[in-house]
Amino acid sequence: MGYAASESGSTEVASALAIKILIAGGFGVGKTTMVGTISEIRPLHTEELLSERGIGVDDTSGVESKTTTTVALDFGRITIREGLWLYLFGTPGQDRFWFMWDELSIGALGSVVLADTRRLQDCFAAIDYFEQRGIPFLVAVNCFDGARRHEPATVRRALGLGDATPIVLCDVRDRESVKDVLTTLVMYAVEGVFKASRPA
Repeated sequence: MGYAASESGSTEVASALAIKILIAGGFGVGKTTMVGTISEIRPLHTEELLSERGIGVDDTSGVESKTTTTVALDFGRITIREGLWLYLFGTPGQDRFWFMWDELSIGALGSVVLADTRRLQDCFAAIDYFEQRGIPFLVAVNCFDGARRHEPATVRRALGLGDATPIVLCDVRDRESVKDVLTTLVMYAVEGVFKASRPA
C-alpha cells in the first residue's frame, strides 16, 4: 500500500500491487527469449558465454548451437494498469544454479514451466519443484521450428500431470502468444487462491 499526494494537498491512499511470476524450465528452452519478448522495459539478463568449465557438467544435447547461459536470472516488467505490475523472473536452467530457485520463488504467484518436446525430460525437475512447494504452475510447450507438434493431452500423459494443470502451446518469440500464456497462468493461480480461501 502506498500514499500519493493529490493536487489539493490532501493525502490519499493509492493501492498498488506487484505480481511475481517465475519462468522456469530446462537449459535452452527459451526462458530468456520469453522474458525479452513481453517485457516493456529493457530486460535484465545475466547471461554469460558457455565456458570449458561447463563441459561434462551442462547437458547441451539438442541445443548445441547455444553459446550463452543464464547464471542468475532474467528480469522483465509488464504494466497491466496503473498500480498493477507483473514482474517476470527467469530462472537458470542448469542443475548447478538451482540453489537460486528458493530465493526467486519467495512471494511468487505462480510459474510458467517451459517445455521442449524434443527434450521433455528437461522440465521434470521444475515440475517436481513447484509441485512439492505448492506453487501453482502451468506447462507451456515452446513450439520450436522443425520440432514435431504434440497435442496438450499427449504432453500431459507424457509428464504424468493431472487434468487441473494447464498445458498450452506457445511461441516465446511472439508477444501475443506469451501474453496468452501469462494470462492463463494468472487466472489459474488466482482461481486456486479463491478456492483455498473458501470455507469448507
